[in-house]
Amino acid sequence: MNPPGTARVRSASRLKASLPLLWLLAIPAVNVFYGILNHGRGGSVGSLMTDLDNQIPFVPLFIIPYLIWYPFIIAMFIVFFLKNRTVYYRSLIALCAGLLVCYLIYALFQTTVPRPELASDGWLNRLVTFVYATDAPYNCFPSIHVLTSYIVMKASYSCRLKPMAQTAVSLTAWSIIVSTLFVKQHAILDLAGAVLLAEALMAVMKLISSERKQQRKEPAAHDL
Repeated sequence: MNPPGTARVRSASRLKASLPLLWLLAIPAVNVFYGILNHGRGGSVGSLMTDLDNQIPFVPLFIIPYLIWYPFIIAMFIVFFLKNRTVYYRSLIALCAGLLVCYLIYALFQTTVPRPELASDGWLNRLVTFVYATDAPYNCFPSIHVLTSYIVMKASYSCRLKPMAQTAVSLTAWSIIVSTLFVKQHAILDLAGAVLLAEALMAVMKLISSERKQQRKEPAAHDL
């Protein structure tokens, strides 16, 4: 038999090991700035809409992947935490840094996207109406949905997921990314800007990680 208190010690140990998951609270904390900036500022609001954007149809079905974005991001960070702590911390820092860059851009260069007239029937249209009512169309360039989904997708490649799981992650991420166009929340340039920002942030994080590994490998001066 296990000595008294063993189960309690194990439970406390598991709880302590899970504490770094609390860093995920940094995401909603940083996200406070979204609501502060998401309102019109008169004639200073620009548009990045192109002729190609105007040809993209409005497809209410894409509100489903659009809405699963937040649960998907949080679930993937839990996977990173369990699979690879380095990926967890590196991608979380990149994501939070990306959010701050987005908010700075929103404050300096506000854009908007025109929204379609919605039919009153159908549960999909009602979901779109809910999104439109709770999210004003001003924090557009770059797209946070795209930025975060892209970072998570690229980070997942370092976790050695099973092929089926990796395919599911990639399909989910890309469905969220394209959904921003089909529910008329973003323009194509919003997506392009988000992808470029994500690539830049991940490159910086990879460079910092490589330099830290190199420093750990170099012998201290007193060892020479």
